[in-house]
Amino acid sequence: MTDLSGRRAVVTGGASGIGEACARAFAAAGAHVVIADLNGEAAEQVARAVGGEAWQVDLGDTGALADLTLDADILVNNAGIQHVRPIEQFEPERFSLILRLMLESPFLLIRAALPGMYERGFGRVINISSVHGLRASPFKSAYVAAKHGLEGLSKVTALEGGPHGVTSNCINPGYVRTPLVEKQIADQARLHGIPEDEVLPKIMLTESAIKRLVEPAEVASLALWLASPEAGMATGASYVIDGGWSAR
Repeated sequence: MTDLSGRRAVVTGGASGIGEACARAFAAAGAHVVIADLNGEAAEQVARAVGGEAWQVDLGDTGALADLTLDADILVNNAGIQHVRPIEQFEPERFSLILRLMLESPFLLIRAALPGMYERGFGRVINISSVHGLRASPFKSAYVAAKHGLEGLSKVTALEGGPHGVTSNCINPGYVRTPLVEKQIADQARLHGIPEDEVLPKIMLTESAIKRLVEPAEVASLALWLASPEAGMATGASYVIDGGWSAR
C-alpha cells in the first residue's frame, strides 16, 4: 500500500468529483491534504472528513496568485469548468476565464511549489488533463485548447524538475461521473438536437470501447500511484484512462 506519511498534498477543485476522490485517496495513504476550491464550505466539509485543511481560492483570479508561495510535496492541478458552444457563439470572456483557470493557474501553482520541492529533492506534479488534451471534440474550443496547453506545461515541468527529484505527469480520463460531466448533458442535447437520455450513448461514449463513465476513484487510484515514491521514473507522460477512446 502506498505510504504518503509526512507528505503535504494540495488538490485544486478538491471539494468534489475527481479532486475529492484524490484528496480522500491521499489522506488514506497518510498525506496531509489541502483542499483548494472556490466553494469554501464544501472544501471545509471534505477537509474535516479527511483530517486536512481547506483553502478557499478563486483560481480564475490569476493576478492574486502571481506572488504565491506554495508548500506542497504533491500538487494536483484538477480544478476546471466546461462551456459548450460553437466557436462563433463562444463568449470571449468565458474563453479567457477557462484559459486562466485551467492553464494559467496551474502554471502559477507549479511556479509557487517548485522552489520548495527542489529544496527537499522531491515533488510530484499531477495534472488532471483529459482525453481532450490529446483529441478534440466540436463545441469545446476553450476546454480543448486549455488541456492541450496543460500537456505542454506538464512536459516542460518534467524536463526542468527531473534533476531535482520532481516528476510531472498528466492523467487523461474520458468522461468521468462528476457534476462537470452531468451539467454538459443538457447542452449537448440542445446542440445536437437529441433527447438528453441519448447523449451518453450517441455523443459521449461513441468512441469508447468500454461503454460507461469513468469513476472518480479510478482516476484517484492512478494519481495515488503517480504520487508515490515508486513512480520516480514516471515523468513527462500522459496516462490515458478513457476506455479505449484514444486508441482509435
